[in-house]
Amino acid sequence: MTEYFAGNHVQLLYNGAGYFPALLAAINGANHSVHLEAYIFEPDRTGLDVANALMDAARRGVSVNLVIDGFGARSFPADLLQDMLGTGVRVLFFRPELSRYSLHRHRLRRLHRKLALIDARIGFVGGINIIDDYNTPNHIPPRYDYAVQVEGPVLGMLYAAVRHMWWQTCWSQFRYHWLALPRAPLTVAAHGSMAAAFVVRDNVRNRKAIEQEYLAAIDAAREEIVIACAYFLPGMQFRQRLIAAAARGVRVVLLLQGRVEYWLLHYASRTLYARFLEAGIEIFEFNKSFMHAKVAVIDGEWATVGSSNIDPFSLLLAREANLMVRNNRFALELRADLERAMRDESHVVQLSAVRQRSVLSKFMAWFSYALVRVMMGIAGYGKREYKSAADE
Repeated sequence: MTEYFAGNHVQLLYNGAGYFPALLAAINGANHSVHLEAYIFEPDRTGLDVANALMDAARRGVSVNLVIDGFGARSFPADLLQDMLGTGVRVLFFRPELSRYSLHRHRLRRLHRKLALIDARIGFVGGINIIDDYNTPNHIPPRYDYAVQVEGPVLGMLYAAVRHMWWQTCWSQFRYHWLALPRAPLTVAAHGSMAAAFVVRDNVRNRKAIEQEYLAAIDAAREEIVIACAYFLPGMQFRQRLIAAAARGVRVVLLLQGRVEYWLLHYASRTLYARFLEAGIEIFEFNKSFMHAKVAVIDGEWATVGSSNIDPFSLLLAREANLMVRNNRFALELRADLERAMRDESHVVQLSAVRQRSVLSKFMAWFSYALVRVMMGIAGYGKREYKSAADE
């Protein structure tokens, strides 16, 4: 059972415009250590700002440790890497040996977490990669996403997670000389009044930890479930829990990506629309720009912000991290922004429109869903969870 820690302060950060100034300020004020994890690290304006802040911290004697994914950051510039290593920033690539076309289960297990911990005193958790909001090829900027800045006792879990990831990656790449990490003066004193839990998904003890937190919150819902997710393709159990919640009178609302980024997941998720709408679940598609959010609010009391999509890649394969918060003020603040996005920047999906889709659109949806099932089968996962909605 997930442990919630009392006495935290959690601040919601909107998009990169809110996240990066807070992150840079924390790094620039670091006295002891900086741990940063990201799936993507782009050498654009924002990425270079972060890289320069990390190098400046290393020059003044701060222990700086960066882990980025070997696939997501596969184009990371060699000259920037050498500059960072030269200033004392320790950089590791998680599973750098990936062949981008391989479906082997081990090579599909990516580091998708977006985490930062500065001086074991200030933490950041969310869905925002190291990339500028306006770096959105083929999309209207800025990117729509969330992160949180955290202070308080829950950082003990974040501290343990980033240290474990660092040690594991060092061992796997024979970087034994980087294993030693100075023990940071972890601050566990209360900084606020919010109860929070830090939950990771890995492939050992926490294989379903994030999904189980979602399901427990859905089952406990009395009035409303609002989920915003860029890539939404839940398994059978998750689908059934949402439908059951709607059947008992809970308002269930989904805010999903309206623009095509990854066609496979985009079209595969459309196979679920009719079943959800028939069950009374509301669906909004975000159209204004590129949506990358992965958040939820339930009953205005429980909320989560993190890196985990509700799709087979996040729930079955990737390393993910979410912060769960039990606090009315925080949950209502997030809900208000989701309501704004649905009202002003999205459109309502109607059941009549879904039923009237073209033959080509229906074919693309079912072909994409079938292909996802094949990929999960090759990887050894999801044979039951990702059977067709029509088979339920």
